[in-house]
Amino acid sequence: MNVIARIHTDFPTKFGIPRQSGIVGSLQGQIVFEPEYRNPDIVRGLEDFSHIWIIWLFSEAVRDNWSPTVRPPRLGGNMRKGVFATRSPFRPNPIGLSSVRLESIEMDPKLGPVLHVSGADLMDGTPIYDIKPYIAYTDSHPDAISGFAEKPAEYLLEVDFPDAMLQQVPEHHRKSLIEVLAHDPRPQYQKDPERVYGIAFGDLEVKFKVEERLLTVLQVATAETR
Repeated sequence: MNVIARIHTDFPTKFGIPRQSGIVGSLQGQIVFEPEYRNPDIVRGLEDFSHIWIIWLFSEAVRDNWSPTVRPPRLGGNMRKGVFATRSPFRPNPIGLSSVRLESIEMDPKLGPVLHVSGADLMDGTPIYDIKPYIAYTDSHPDAISGFAEKPAEYLLEVDFPDAMLQQVPEHHRKSLIEVLAHDPRPQYQKDPERVYGIAFGDLEVKFKVEERLLTVLQVATAETR
């Protein structure tokens, strides 16, 4: 398969990326097509759709072998399920599938059509294999049964973000960053209240601790100061 595009997001590393697309709807991303796919006709009519499917490569999870079972974070990382009963990135073929909102289509004079999307759960630079329109009457199943992920995970945290540190965050990034932190970026099996975690978000590195249901931001550093 050919890589047709790459997405640009505020996540330079895997840590902190939302566990599913759409959980943090304010996250912004831009899909830029590879040079051979920058023909404006490639997206003709796509502006009539509000959401799209993205088929992509788990580029940071490519490995030579695979396991028939994995440990879903939702189950605390201590219970095994069949790989095809999960959305784990460690699969026979490391392919991801995400549904995102299509905010707009920009015709850039150099890059061709650029898709502006929100709610993406992808790392910056992730290779994309295909894009398809989301069609509500076939793709939405309100009565679907979702196994061990039947209900949204109840892990939202209260975020204590001191104002002096919040001012270091560009205003258009503040809402998204706070929502990402509230969804608890830590691995589900790590609960040490003394451990300091660091999340890279755009050009920032944010360090924090979590005790019970309270996440406290300890430091915000920019690319120039960290």
